[in-house]
Amino acid sequence: MLVFDDEQRGLGVRVTASGGKTYLAQYNWHGQRRIPLGNCNAVSLAQARDTVRAIMGDVARGVDPTAERKKAAVEARLRAAHEALTLSALLSDWQALHLASKRPSYAVEAVERCAMPLRVPSTFPPQISAGQSSSRRSTPWHAKAAGRWRGEQGPMARPAYGWGVKRGALSVNAFVNLPVTPTSRRERVLSDDELAAIWRATAGAGPFNGIVRLLILTGQRREEVAGMTWAEVSDDFSTWTIPSSRAKNGATHIVPLSELAQDLLHSLPQFGELVFPGLRGPFNGWSKAKAALDANSGVTSWRLHDLRRTAATGLQRLGVRLEVTEQVLNHVSGSRAGIVGVYQRHGFANENRDALEAWGSHVEAIVEGRSWDDNVISLRAKGAPA
Repeated sequence: MLVFDDEQRGLGVRVTASGGKTYLAQYNWHGQRRIPLGNCNAVSLAQARDTVRAIMGDVARGVDPTAERKKAAVEARLRAAHEALTLSALLSDWQALHLASKRPSYAVEAVERCAMPLRVPSTFPPQISAGQSSSRRSTPWHAKAAGRWRGEQGPMARPAYGWGVKRGALSVNAFVNLPVTPTSRRERVLSDDELAAIWRATAGAGPFNGIVRLLILTGQRREEVAGMTWAEVSDDFSTWTIPSSRAKNGATHIVPLSELAQDLLHSLPQFGELVFPGLRGPFNGWSKAKAALDANSGVTSWRLHDLRRTAATGLQRLGVRLEVTEQVLNHVSGSRAGIVGVYQRHGFANENRDALEAWGSHVEAIVEGRSWDDNVISLRAKGAPA
C-alpha cells in the first residue's frame, strides 16, 4: 500500500504486508519515477519532507534526480577504486590486456622495472610533486626519491599509467610533469680483485652462480642470460644465439662462447629447456641470491649490470676496438648509431670471438692469481684469416 503526504507533494510511504514502512519520493520525468528514502523508523518525517522538497526543486530546474544519484554513485565507486588500486594490480592488467601483443622481452622488462609495492591514490601526482607523503601510504615520498623512481621506472611506468588513465582506472598519470631530481650515472667497474672474488664465491652449484659467471664472461644482459635455453646454444657449444624475441633491442645476436664459457655450460645438467631454471620458469630469486653473494665474496655496492660495464671496460683494456666491443654487447647506439648503423653491415664474427676469448683468458688469469703482464693475448687483425 502506498500513502502520500498531504503537506509535501511527492512524498509517499510504502506500507508492506508485514507492517514495514519506508519513505519514497515520486516525480514525473518522461514517466513516473520513484526514489527510496529509507525506513520510517530511521528517517524522520521532517527529514523526508526536506529531501523530497529538494528533489522536486531539481525536477523543476530540469534536472533528473535519479540520473544525478546514479552519477554520484559511479563517481564514488571510481574514487574508491582509485584509492584501493595497487600498482601491482594496474601492472597485472596492463600485462594481460596490453603487453600480451608486445615483444616478450619488452613485456618482461616493463613489468619488472615497474613492480613496486606502492599504493596509487588519486592524489598521487600532486603529493609526489610537492614532496608530501600520503596518509594511505606507509612509505613516505619526497621529491628526490620520486625523481629517482621516475628516472629508473619512468620509461616503462609512464605508458602503464597512461594506459590506466585511458581505461578510466586512474584519473591522472603520475609520471606527467613530475619534477625530476638528476641522478648520478652509474660508472661502477669492478676491479680485477673484486671480479676474482665474485668468481670464487660462485663456485658452487645453482642457477644463480652460473648466471653470474656467464654474465662475467659474455657481458650480456641479465634477463638474456637468465632466459637462456639449450636450443639457443650450438651443438658444439661454440656460440649462443639470442633470438630477436628475447634481445632487448629486438635484433638477433650471436655470442661467441670462450673456452671458459663452454666449460661452464658443459658442467651444467641439461634438465628441461632452460639453462638456468628457477622454481617456476627462469631463475628470479635475484635479491636474496645477490645478498648472499655479497656476503660470500666481500664485494659490496655493486649491481649485476655492473658486470656488463666491467666486461666492456676490460675489453677496452685488452685493446679491443670500440666497434667490436659494441658488437659484442649488441649495442645499437654509439659507433653503430645513425648512418653508420644503416650502412655498416660487417658482422665482426671473428673479431667478436677473439675479443671474448681474450676476455675469458683474462678472467681465468686473474682468478688464478696471474698478473696482467702474464696475460698477453694476440688479437686477430681485421681481415686476417681465421
